[in-house]
Amino acid sequence: MRRPLGYASFVLAVAATLASVGIRATTPLASLGLPAVAGVAPDSAAATLLLAAAVVLATNGANFLVSTVATRGASTRRRHELRNALRLAFGALALLGVLGVLTDQWVGVLVSLGVVGFAVTFALQQPLLSLVAWFYITVKRPYRIGDRVEIDGEKGDVIEVDFLVTTLWEINGSLVSTNQPSGRVVTVPNSKVLSSDIVNFGGAGFPYVWNELAVQVAYETDLAFARETMVGVADDYLGDEMAAAIEHYRRRLSETAVELEVAERPSVNVVQTESWVELRLRYLTRPRGATNVRNELYERILDEFNDNPDRVSFPLGRNR
Repeated sequence: MRRPLGYASFVLAVAATLASVGIRATTPLASLGLPAVAGVAPDSAAATLLLAAAVVLATNGANFLVSTVATRGASTRRRHELRNALRLAFGALALLGVLGVLTDQWVGVLVSLGVVGFAVTFALQQPLLSLVAWFYITVKRPYRIGDRVEIDGEKGDVIEVDFLVTTLWEINGSLVSTNQPSGRVVTVPNSKVLSSDIVNFGGAGFPYVWNELAVQVAYETDLAFARETMVGVADDYLGDEMAAAIEHYRRRLSETAVELEVAERPSVNVVQTESWVELRLRYLTRPRGATNVRNELYERILDEFNDNPDRVSFPLGRNR
């Protein structure tokens, strides 16, 4: 649909330009006795409006052509970012061109835009701040289309980044839990990026997150056996994917000033409480599949523990 509209814009721009020139040359409206528009003869006013329309149409067509060439072969994320940038640039050119045609004072238009822009800055602080934040998002890339993020308490998958707002496909929220989509769409002003904490789950070129699974066992449990069982189950289920993710994680860390030892296998941390011992399995996984991975690991670990009741005991009572 965009292709026919883009080509049609050029055709209509040429037609509007020719019509404007024709009206100025023949003045067909002069004989109709039409009143002047703001002190301007009707033929001149019609020619000016047609020329302004030609500027808008030509700019739209140029935006289409440049966008088509610039985004050819680019990823979905990159195409979205380029199209937004080009829309803003060609929109500014169209506005400047239309004002120049209507006033016929190009230098005056530039000066007026500077004065008006200074006044508008105070009247539209939040929208302008969101526009500045859009430039920041485009250049620094704290998140991109498809990333799972949390912005000012709103968590979801980024589905669109416009000049003023970021649109999220909500995760969790007040309707569901366990990192599941709620089906709702949340719109967050881009200005929040400059004033709030931004959490990107699996972003910055590393599509994994560390996750934990907690299992409560009694003090009578053979902790060494329980820990090795949990690590073995995680090793069998996660397999080579986690090993590859660990290597990727280490490479990313080596590019920073952070010095951190990273275990090659899943690990288990022991937390003591008054009534039981909590074993926390730590592993690396993709954020979107984290819930399914946790559920599968939990079921497999419980099956292993239940097959060894002489070595693993669970806390008694319902106060867990």
